[in-house]
Amino acid sequence: MKGLAGKQTRGIPKGARVDCIDNTGAKIVEVMDVPRYHSKLRRTPTAALGDLVMVTVKRGTPEMRKQIFRAVLVRQRRPFRRADGTMVQFEDNAVVLVTDTGETKGSEIKGPVSREAAERWPMIASKASTII
Repeated sequence: MKGLAGKQTRGIPKGARVDCIDNTGAKIVEVMDVPRYHSKLRRTPTAALGDLVMVTVKRGTPEMRKQIFRAVLVRQRRPFRRADGTMVQFEDNAVVLVTDTGETKGSEIKGPVSREAAERWPMIASKASTII
């Protein structure tokens, strides 16, 4: 995982329910924690594109439900500004489940993936169908 230059707009707070867009069996997941998030006292942790988050599966196959996984945020609805000045906004919020080493759990990713997440996570970029 590489670091990001500049400031990224954080659009996903702790407790948000987001779509899981890989073929692991999870459909809807809830963000439990944002590791490596440091801010003011009592401020709700939030995540931006390309951030690693801890999630629990709320809707999916019975084997996946009520389990805790690591995931990477690949799409967010909140608009963010890129270095070239363009504003980008996706239709939904989405994550991809990953292992401890950063490899994707599923074998395919449905839908587009942001360029910011693809640059930080090369395994996600290799399995993504579209990078925007």
